[in-house]
Amino acid sequence: MENFRLKVFRTVARHLNFRIAAEDLLLTQPAVTQQTKALEADLDVALFDRAGGKVTLTAAGAALLPLAEQLASLANQAREAVAATTSSHAGKLTLAASQTIGQYLLPRLIAGFLAENPKVEIQVISGNTQQALEALLDTHTANLALIEGPALRQDARIQPFMEDHMVCVVPAAHEWADEEVDLVQLQQATLVTRELGSGSRRIVEQALEDASIPLRDLHIRMTFDSTEGLLSAVEAGLGIAFVSRWAVRSQLALGTLRVARIKGLRLARMFSLATPTGPEPTGTAGAFHRFVLERAESLTPRPTGKLKSK
Repeated sequence: MENFRLKVFRTVARHLNFRIAAEDLLLTQPAVTQQTKALEADLDVALFDRAGGKVTLTAAGAALLPLAEQLASLANQAREAVAATTSSHAGKLTLAASQTIGQYLLPRLIAGFLAENPKVEIQVISGNTQQALEALLDTHTANLALIEGPALRQDARIQPFMEDHMVCVVPAAHEWADEEVDLVQLQQATLVTRELGSGSRRIVEQALEDASIPLRDLHIRMTFDSTEGLLSAVEAGLGIAFVSRWAVRSQLALGTLRVARIKGLRLARMFSLATPTGPEPTGTAGAFHRFVLERAESLTPRPTGKLKSK
């Protein structure tokens, strides 16, 4: 349905990096370079400037990019129009997801959706909540975003689809393991946390603010841009952390980490779907949107883990 050379061109233009584009397309870097040169030969013009080891769009490339994106959109609409004559959907769907959702929930949701719509091609963009919203609203590289923190943007429509609970995790041998502690003890502890822009961090900050504890009063040793890095740091004894119970299921089952309950700290939050303000999404994006709202709870088993009280 779509000219492959234009697809390669759009991918290189998005990343401005031939190596990353090759990884995205599951091609070798020489193959990406060959396809790009072939398109430039067809058009008899250079599309990228590779001077100084930096890739930038030429004036011709900048002129072609929006039209190439329109052609991709038109090809996707054609697939959806044909699929609409049957009971299934088709076409390409790009989802942006914050890390906890992307790692622990989204694969199950995608599997359930593809079981009913096998002709849909799905691509996932991962990042924190802020980055997922930027992909949806700023760069327009995603059709939908699934986020775990407050949106803090007026140009997004937010629809919750599942409740999540964050927990305080500590090393297995920690004195707080499986215990309930108070806020004064928390202020004396060493924490490791996610980076600014993370939905998880915003939820923790809001909970602490509600409990009248400014973040500056806590001892934060390190920040991490991934939940896995955060959990590894706790296992190594670098501090305690707050994470989604989804993220720590395996470590709790293995006994490498334990949960501590912080008395007076409420850390419930909602996982949400984000779409641009305006009309409801249609086509394949609309179908996935409805699927998540209607089926998420039934497709994702609830996290387990026991905590005893004093």
